[in-house]
Amino acid sequence: MRSNIVTEAGLPTRIKQWWGSIPFITSGVVIVCSVIYLICLLFGYDSFYEICFLPSQVVSHFQVYRFYTSVLFHGSILHVVFNMLAFVPLGSELERIMGSVRLLYLIILLSTTNAILHLIVALLVDHNPFHPYAYFMNECSIGFSGVIFSLIVIETSLSGAQSRSVFGLFNVPSKLYPWILLVLFQLLASNVSLLGHMCGILSGFAYTFGLFNYILPPPSFYASIESSSALSFCIRRPGFILCTGSTTYGQLPTYSSGTGTTAPRSLLPDNLWRNMSSWIPRRETSVIQEGQDPRFPGRGRTLGSTRNQSNTTDSDSNLQERLLDDTTTTHAPTDLRDVRNPTVTTVEVDGSVLTNQGSDSFEEELKKLVAMGFEKTQAEVALAAADGEPSVAIEILMSQQG
Repeated sequence: MRSNIVTEAGLPTRIKQWWGSIPFITSGVVIVCSVIYLICLLFGYDSFYEICFLPSQVVSHFQVYRFYTSVLFHGSILHVVFNMLAFVPLGSELERIMGSVRLLYLIILLSTTNAILHLIVALLVDHNPFHPYAYFMNECSIGFSGVIFSLIVIETSLSGAQSRSVFGLFNVPSKLYPWILLVLFQLLASNVSLLGHMCGILSGFAYTFGLFNYILPPPSFYASIESSSALSFCIRRPGFILCTGSTTYGQLPTYSSGTGTTAPRSLLPDNLWRNMSSWIPRRETSVIQEGQDPRFPGRGRTLGSTRNQSNTTDSDSNLQERLLDDTTTTHAPTDLRDVRNPTVTTVEVDGSVLTNQGSDSFEEELKKLVAMGFEKTQAEVALAAADGEPSVAIEILMSQQG
């Protein structure tokens, strides 16, 4: 007789559940950094001189690639493990707030601004007229910790908390929290880049204060990326979070369009992001329907055209025969495939034309999703990504809410 005892989940199950709860971009960063470290470990690559952020080499040889390679490489197993464990809760929270594409853009932006600030400070210290100090120009820095410090500042600002706990030992004001961490890491750890971490904090505050609003793309840019054919597979992943459906709280810096009398003008042309969006490949449609939204391609695509082509042809011919025989007009299709098939069927009866457009079925499915409680914009993006398949769209929407 089996005992009626409930046992707790084992360690492998807990690890699997923990990993499954991490959003798409956050888990992707963890995988990329871990794989790069394992490859370096297998091939015995441990000099890092060619890929680290070295201000002297950036200035003398214009090696801008160091802005990004230095972020992805780590010096030891403890280095990569500690950074990734610190990044997972921060990245997960911010990805649920901003969305996956916006977080990826934010990481690239912070990597760039951190390196630029690092370079400027190193040059100023090296060329100051009172006491030139060339140490920072020759300091070789690697690791994701500079971006992590920036994300700490941003997440603390968005949370609205007045105080933060430092390792569960004592609470400090939120504005001082990143600076306290900076001092503690300098005292407790060795071989730590003070300038790299400090520039990360400064970039985080610059983002929260809106200084980067000039180079932030508009929401339509993220929407065009999410509706592109290149990301159709990623959007179907359970951990992918749409920018239109992400949870927002606090004050999230937004794009400055430069319109109005008091708003500052952007450093980039107003139509730059729009032009960049036009370069992104879109999903092709087999039928061009009037009134189709260009942000969500695929509405006019025939679902299951290879599987149900013969059945659809028979259904259309039977429908035409019934319409020719009967004196009344029937608008409702008799097969479920007719409802979900976005092709345009035209039948002529006594000189009159009956048209069944696929856009009507798309709008009907969209209304059903909205009636189920989903947000309209998010439901529209999910339904377009699912190629009009309501069951797949519901799975995408449920994964975003989970």
